[in-house]
Amino acid sequence: MAEMIHIDGTMGEGGGQVLRGSLTLALLSGRAVRLTRIRARRDRPGLGFQHRMAVHAAARISSARVEGDRVGSQDLEFVPGPVVPGDYHFDIGTAGNTSLVLQTVLLPLALARGPSTVGVTGGTHVPLSPCFHYLDWHWRVMLSRLGLSFDLGMITAGFYPQGGGEIHAAIPGGARIDALNLCHRGRLLEVHGLSAVANLPEEIAQRQRGRALRRLRELDCPARIVLESMPARSQGTVLVLLARFEHGQACFFALGARGKRAERVADEAVDELLGFLATGGAVDRWLADQLLLPLACAGGPSAFRTSEVTLHLLTHAEVIRRFLPVTIRIDGELGEPGTVHVKP
Repeated sequence: MAEMIHIDGTMGEGGGQVLRGSLTLALLSGRAVRLTRIRARRDRPGLGFQHRMAVHAAARISSARVEGDRVGSQDLEFVPGPVVPGDYHFDIGTAGNTSLVLQTVLLPLALARGPSTVGVTGGTHVPLSPCFHYLDWHWRVMLSRLGLSFDLGMITAGFYPQGGGEIHAAIPGGARIDALNLCHRGRLLEVHGLSAVANLPEEIAQRQRGRALRRLRELDCPARIVLESMPARSQGTVLVLLARFEHGQACFFALGARGKRAERVADEAVDELLGFLATGGAVDRWLADQLLLPLACAGGPSAFRTSEVTLHLLTHAEVIRRFLPVTIRIDGELGEPGTVHVKP
């Protein structure tokens, strides 16, 4: 076996992304990894419930040997076996984000020789992480452009703090990843949106939609936002905006919270979209980070223009370099637009 890779969990952004990226890369490369000082600079350092479930998910699909997979642990040793396609379900047990657990195992299972299904129970629309609609409308669509096709569905929504949401993915397996060249987004064609509530009056969703549509009138394109009441155990609201361009797309969302006006929810999502349009980027800052690892496994060199070089992006690039023989060059300053070049 190759020498175990050591990852300092405080590197770069220093959050759960370092852990999840290391787990995915260990599965892809077959290389063991030891992580130390996991999330050491966070208010609650070490593994949280969703981080522990990401470890358990990665271990289960590969029969990995794991040490240190306890809530609060800052040290973890992960020795993967071969990835085995199958039918899996993971219950976080809290409102921890289902999307991040799914993203940990999606790529290894997509490349495996056989189909898989993955279900995850927890939070589907919670702060500081991609919501289900971002995954389904944007992440899934852009990965399918690379040859990574799969289906996503949401049984119930889960908002903070109750959680209880459930998502499912059907992954065919046997994928071959294509390179991407997306440095120019082209003309804005349309904005499609969703204003949804769970166990709250529809009037809140109507107010979110009304505010967003009024502000989107300044754009020279059609804009439509549908209303929806989502099944859930908890209360919550979300506004999602998907901008479609000639050569790509970008997605932004905002969540409601107790005491937060519907109009503010709409403003947050619209502000994100307008800020993206002002940059000339072809890929939004969240997707830039999520494209990096698939493109490191692609069949040729890729390049894309991101609206912002983030610390997440720089950190993820460094973690990938530790595991794979790939060249990643990011032209641009932190906090500014930049062009990302990936050569496997």
